Amino acid sequence: MKKRQYHHSSSLQNSSPQEFLSSATKLDLKAKSSKRTLKSLIHSIPSSSPLSSSLLPSLHTFISDSILSFRNPTHSPPSKKPRRSGRKSNKDGEDDLDLHKQQHSAEKLHLLAHVAFLCVSHPKKVFSPLDLLPSVQLLHDNLVFFESDSSLLLEISNLCELYWKENLQGREMLISQSLPFLVSRSLTLKKKVDVHRVYALREAFTLFDFEDESIEDLKMLLIRTVIAPIYLKTEDGRKFLGFIFGLSMQLMKEALAMIKSQIAFGRKSVLEAYGVILFRAWKGIDGVLKEEFEDGFLQGLIEGSIYANSRVLAASVRRVLGGFVSQRITDGVEKLLFRLAEPVIFRSLQVANSNVRLNALHLLLDFFPLEDPDAMKEVKDTLLDKQFFLMERLIMDDCPDVRVIAVEGCFRVLHLFWEIIPSSTITKLLTKLFDDMSHDICNEVRLSTVNGIIYLLGNPQSHEILKVLLPRVGHLILDSALSSRAAVMDLLLLIRDIRSFQFNKVVDLDVLLSTLANDHSQVAQKITRLLIPSYFPSKVSIEEACNRCVTLIKRSPMAGARFCEFAMLEGASPKSLMELVRVLISLVLSNEKLHADQNEVKCLFAVAFNGHAQSSVLNICSAVSPDDVAGLVEECMSLVTNCRGLPKDVEMQAKVRSAHRLLLSCGAFDEMFDSLIRLLQKAAYHCHVKFGIEIPKQRVSPGKRKKCKSSVKISAKRKHVGGRNPTTFEDDYSIAVGIAFQIKDLVVSEDSREAILGSQALELSFLALKVISEVSIEHCISCEYMDTSPVLAYSGLALHMSLQNTSISTNDYGSKKGEGTESSILETVMDQTVDHLLNYTSISNDDGSISTKERSMLNKVKMLTAVLKLIVDSIAMGLLSCIHGRCLNFTSAYLKHIIFALEHQSSEKLQFKEDELKDIFLCLKSSFSYAAKLLNLILCDTSETSPLLQEAFDLVNDMLDLITSIEMHLGSVFAAGLVASAKSWLPDLILALGYLCMLKDTQVASTYITALDCIKAGYPSWPIILAKTEFHEIREANVEEVDDIFSKPEEEEFCVFKKFMETIVSLLKGKFKILDAIGVILLTGSVVGLERKDFGVVLGLLHFVCVKLVGEEDREWNELDMMLDFLPAIYHQIERGIEEQSDQNARQKLCSARMLLDHVWFYHIHETGRFSAI
Repeated sequence: MKKRQYHHSSSLQNSSPQEFLSSATKLDLKAKSSKRTLKSLIHSIPSSSPLSSSLLPSLHTFISDSILSFRNPTHSPPSKKPRRSGRKSNKDGEDDLDLHKQQHSAEKLHLLAHVAFLCVSHPKKVFSPLDLLPSVQLLHDNLVFFESDSSLLLEISNLCELYWKENLQGREMLISQSLPFLVSRSLTLKKKVDVHRVYALREAFTLFDFEDESIEDLKMLLIRTVIAPIYLKTEDGRKFLGFIFGLSMQLMKEALAMIKSQIAFGRKSVLEAYGVILFRAWKGIDGVLKEEFEDGFLQGLIEGSIYANSRVLAASVRRVLGGFVSQRITDGVEKLLFRLAEPVIFRSLQVANSNVRLNALHLLLDFFPLEDPDAMKEVKDTLLDKQFFLMERLIMDDCPDVRVIAVEGCFRVLHLFWEIIPSSTITKLLTKLFDDMSHDICNEVRLSTVNGIIYLLGNPQSHEILKVLLPRVGHLILDSALSSRAAVMDLLLLIRDIRSFQFNKVVDLDVLLSTLANDHSQVAQKITRLLIPSYFPSKVSIEEACNRCVTLIKRSPMAGARFCEFAMLEGASPKSLMELVRVLISLVLSNEKLHADQNEVKCLFAVAFNGHAQSSVLNICSAVSPDDVAGLVEECMSLVTNCRGLPKDVEMQAKVRSAHRLLLSCGAFDEMFDSLIRLLQKAAYHCHVKFGIEIPKQRVSPGKRKKCKSSVKISAKRKHVGGRNPTTFEDDYSIAVGIAFQIKDLVVSEDSREAILGSQALELSFLALKVISEVSIEHCISCEYMDTSPVLAYSGLALHMSLQNTSISTNDYGSKKGEGTESSILETVMDQTVDHLLNYTSISNDDGSISTKERSMLNKVKMLTAVLKLIVDSIAMGLLSCIHGRCLNFTSAYLKHIIFALEHQSSEKLQFKEDELKDIFLCLKSSFSYAAKLLNLILCDTSETSPLLQEAFDLVNDMLDLITSIEMHLGSVFAAGLVASAKSWLPDLILALGYLCMLKDTQVASTYITALDCIKAGYPSWPIILAKTEFHEIREANVEEVDDIFSKPEEEEFCVFKKFMETIVSLLKGKFKILDAIGVILLTGSVVGLERKDFGVVLGLLHFVCVKLVGEEDREWNELDMMLDFLPAIYHQIERGIEEQSDQNARQKLCSARMLLDHVWFYHIHETGRFSAI
């Protein structure tokens, strides 16, 4: 085989150049072996071979012929007559032949280019590069014609690149086409290797005349590299971008303008990359370019960072300037920053605008110390004093935000430049910070003071003076802000580990223990971490550690309890804690005041002096299951039955839950449940007596049930917990509320849920809760003491009964007498529960149904939210069927009721307490999320056979109306909270809003017509609000006097809703089908405005549709068929309105509205012919 290859190689070398190239062009370059063979053939040609002189002219001829064949393919007569085909015309056949010929020529050129590459790279330089240049230049000059063949382009660019790298004669003739190709390739493929190749050829770009118009395409490619991520992320890319600024004044200006436009939107990494690029560009240019760069662009950046209208933008500009700040030790940089910043920065620190002062302060802190490196020492000292004077002034600024940054900046400057700052300045500055700023009225300023001290401690030179000053901030451990108290604890933890400091000299130990006993867990845990080396150390014996902890407990019992609570979290071993528990129990039981006949467990419970301690005792007993717990069982029964006020008493809730666990662990759960049910039945009976509510028939009474065995005995007097009758219905009801709260709680836990669902008394509890829930809903407005706990317990039981297929045996469950059977009730328990609740949850907007009492409104909202939660949970679990329309109607009615109630309370000027208002809003926020989830569930269940219900469209309109109503009556803060919960459901809201209009071209087109009729008949308020905000924006853009605009607050009170709609628009971009549907709804609103003569609404809605909803993405509405179908009617109505209106203001609004539609109207008249001008 090797002999054959050698013979073939030898024969080719001895052949003519034409034969050599003809044989070479038959090779397939896609095969690696062919490339190796060709390389071996050419690189083995010696200088004595005739091919060394004759091959290059022949190569030029071959290349010329192949290029001519590629650009003008001809057909030679086929050797055989082609068969006729009815499927292809002769022209199609000729086109295929041309394409085949062109592909063959491209493959041939690819191989010839590779031959040229191998000739240039010949190890012994046998071939003259100057002789090869005509061939290479021919390939290069025709590069633009080979754009369809990427492999050929790459081969030719490799050849041109080799000429440049080897500094071969004529290389400047091979860059005009190859360089744009390489730049374009790097932008398209986004590979680091291509960026590296472009950077390696950077000097070639200096040969271009960038002022010539013919270079425009290359200039645009270079501008694109400025925003290309691959260039910003790679080191070679950043170096190349820094290089191109020196190519031309115009190119530099355009590149700088491109960077400037990206600053507002760039991420941190992008902005930092621009900083590095700009610094490299500045270093690489000189003369007029440098002057323009410094006095034009950099000066503009510095001024922009000060006068930016948003803090985010100012921070972004400073991040770019950070490329120079980080290199200030480089020669010339510090002088440059001083020259550009000094004229504006000191003046800006003293202006009236607090935003400008804040931005200037940020810049000063970045540039500190701002000084002229060439100035005399006296001048520098004077300038430094000026900067400290301004910082001292700014820490007392009227604006809290300025004070926060000034305090942080002062500590930062002291930390970094302690050595160069005069001691008198340090003392003066620290005294003001410790004495004044630690007492500032703003929480954030006090917090920044503590955080600054923590940062300053990182400089050991500050420790001596801080040792004296730190006690002055000790009072912040009692600060009203949790963040400040937590920061003080971080400070104490830090100085505990510094040998020369003692934390108890900063904050007294008694104050620490008081804080540990009463403060938030976040602070208490940090205090435990601080004290654990002293009061429960791991480096001493367990006995000694326990003694120290007992000392702490005796000194402050509550602090000791909190200390023990967090001890394990802070590293105490379980073994040492168990020993501590043993020691503590021994101490408790040794108390001489305890009666000798009391058992140990009851003793523990008796000496527990608060609810938290009693709960802990019960938890211990339920975990270790002591033998003698009978006494505690009676205590537990008393706890669970005397439960008035349970929903609002957190400490009592913990005790009751502990009692549940103990009763469950010792087998007394059934007796407890019986006692609770007797109290529920008593309350249900009193509901019947007071309100005439019918009590369902019961098959089994609790007295006749089979008794369960218990591991403990309960005293006879405890078995009849209802012996002492409450004197009023309200007392009975409050106990029933506490029991309902317990049942709701019990069905959440798996063990107690199994016990309840397996109880023989389940039916009795369910029916009693049914009656009490009915009363709670019907009379929640008239009786302020009504609570949602019975409704939540009733719905929770129904939900878990349905999941467990648990049935009830009454036939009086929400059906007419004699109609129900046990099996049917088993199948529809959730349907009937929801049906029952909906029957008794009447929602009316008559004036009489709106209570004038704020508390009653809160009750109603809570009840409706509880019912809505049950509906959504049931549908989500697949337990509710066939009443989707009714559920949607209920939710819509609920939201309409809230909107009406908000309007009513606004007109009546009701004064809600802050807590009540927050509770109402939390319910509304939850209800909004439930309504959105209901839409999501129904949308997921939508199909061609089961289209979306009209009620869903109504509901989403009511939800949008609710947002505007809350912003109008409760303010933007509450509206922003509601919008925050709505954002995760935005796709569902948008789809539900536009779905019916999308049905236009389907079999249910009548639904589309109904939807539009619905919009016209009962038009929602949100499009009118939207139109008002847009109209205000139009006026603001056209009115010169700004004060006149802001003198009309009613026209700018919906900023939250405006931002919400802008978010919707951003989601709709590119989704033309749903955008089309939403557009139709808004266009329908403009028709309503025309009919009502409200031309401001018409103009506002059309402005939103044309400028924001559609915008520049599809100005001609080519993808918006439904909107185009709607356009003629509205356009002609506007024209008629203009003719009919005599009022100049109204005519002006209509003319402005028509101008918005003119572009798309005339486009489809003259370009597409869709509309007629007549």
